[in-house]
Amino acid sequence: MRQPVTQPPRRSDPAPVPASAAPGAVPARGGAAAAGSRRLVELDVLRFVAAFAVMAFHFMAASKSLWDEYPTKLFEPVARLTTLGILGVELFFLISGFVILMSVWGHTIGEFAVSRVSRLYPAYWFAVLVIFIMYRFSGVASFDPKLSDGEYLLNLTMFQGAFGVGHAGGVFWSLWVELRFYVLLALFSLVGITLRRCLVFLAAWSGLALLAEFTQNETLVFVFMPRQAPYFIAGMAFFLIHRFGARSGAFVPWLLVAAGYGMSLHAATERVGERVRLVGIAHYPAPPEAVVVAITVVYLLMAAVALGWLRWVRWRRLVALGALTYPLYLLHQTVSAVLIPAYRDVLDPWLLAGITMAVSIGLAYLVYRMVDKPGQRWLRARLGALLDRSRRSRPRGRGGTSRTATAIPAQSPEASVP
Repeated sequence: MRQPVTQPPRRSDPAPVPASAAPGAVPARGGAAAAGSRRLVELDVLRFVAAFAVMAFHFMAASKSLWDEYPTKLFEPVARLTTLGILGVELFFLISGFVILMSVWGHTIGEFAVSRVSRLYPAYWFAVLVIFIMYRFSGVASFDPKLSDGEYLLNLTMFQGAFGVGHAGGVFWSLWVELRFYVLLALFSLVGITLRRCLVFLAAWSGLALLAEFTQNETLVFVFMPRQAPYFIAGMAFFLIHRFGARSGAFVPWLLVAAGYGMSLHAATERVGERVRLVGIAHYPAPPEAVVVAITVVYLLMAAVALGWLRWVRWRRLVALGALTYPLYLLHQTVSAVLIPAYRDVLDPWLLAGITMAVSIGLAYLVYRMVDKPGQRWLRARLGALLDRSRRSRPRGRGGTSRTATAIPAQSPEASVP
């Protein structure tokens, strides 16, 4: 089940305030309230689309070292699509803005931390361990991060980026971005999340991200992430539209979406343009107009989710796609590093790419079933117990009672990342 978006009335603790209990709050519309009881299967599908796009980008457009030649030449008929797969990460960020605001709304900062840590770390720890073993004890060379044992240990924290240490996996950079987003949102939750405060927060973040982009001040760029913030901001605005509808401040969330869209076009064309400038348009056929189309499609899809236009996507088996997305994102490059260099001289490139994708998806499902799902359950139970003990040890508030321990809800795949 999805996490609830409201909580019982608070007592003495300074937990974030549910939207319906704070000044300036607006009650959720009927359709949005129903979102708390209906799983957004459409987000599972979009998350898998994003992961598949990133995988196609890495296998068929980005990695010359895998094939010993430019993959866009090997897969020329689809090169104009696979080169845009790099923007799958941007779709992840949009989805993350939507679901992480949903996750933190009505929960304390401790509950939010437990849900995020238990969701992110089990599969991530497994991926780091696999990468360490592969590069230490096999002859695999592609994508070797060339880290020391201590640097691999630091990677287990997911905070290696804060210390200038390289990432064990090529895609792990986006998790460092996600963590910084979580910190910003957790700090915001300390003042209590309401609709009005959300709108102010998003507007302020948009302005600070613009300032960081124009000044390129290192501290501002690190904190406000101008190249990623537009997606988080727009995703959060889409959630407000989804939850509150016309009562979400009328056109204000849409203005935030529009601002995010404009900033996203700049960020995306710059990111793709850097790669084009590096290898040339002949080897990476992704002109600016194609980037604009891709970002526009991504935003339109999220708008369709927010407005409920994709509610017809109800097939429950699609939930499995969302479940395996995170392991797939973490491990697909590792699979390609093993298979493609070993068989590129004996198998047709299209067949080899297809086999590598199939193996990656199959492995991701096994990791989800055998590592990620039980690991989440184990870690959530233990961190939840620690949180409850911490609450019981606090001084009692007015009325002589402490806040009732709240069970940490099982994390829905909708609130997972990359």
